[in-house]
Amino acid sequence: MTKQYQVLSTVAPNAERIVQGIKTLAVRSWRPEKLPLKDLVIVENTHFLNNDGDEEMGKVVALIDIESVHPWLAQEIDAACATDWADEYFAWVISNVRPLKQPIEAIAKRKLYRLELNL
Repeated sequence: MTKQYQVLSTVAPNAERIVQGIKTLAVRSWRPEKLPLKDLVIVENTHFLNNDGDEEMGKVVALIDIESVHPWLAQEIDAACATDWADEYFAWVISNVRPLKQPIEAIAKRKLYRLELNL
């Protein structure tokens, strides 16, 4: 049965790091309109999608929850699996990670978007 999900894309290898429990924060320059985000689908793709309208094929690897968002702190670089820190970004706290047994091909887009998926 297909269902509509909210989706967030991330650049490889970050989805795998989320599944492994290494990456516990997603860092974005924007906040979601509503929290919590339950059953958020993570799509891993290979390039940063920097401009509106950018998209590419990726793969669904997990469902997660985002319970809270706060200003990203310099001491959270490791939790975000980042190489450096920048001010004015937000840390999305990742919880309840549920990996898919088999990744599913799906489109990766900017920001939050919706997809019909059969998970």
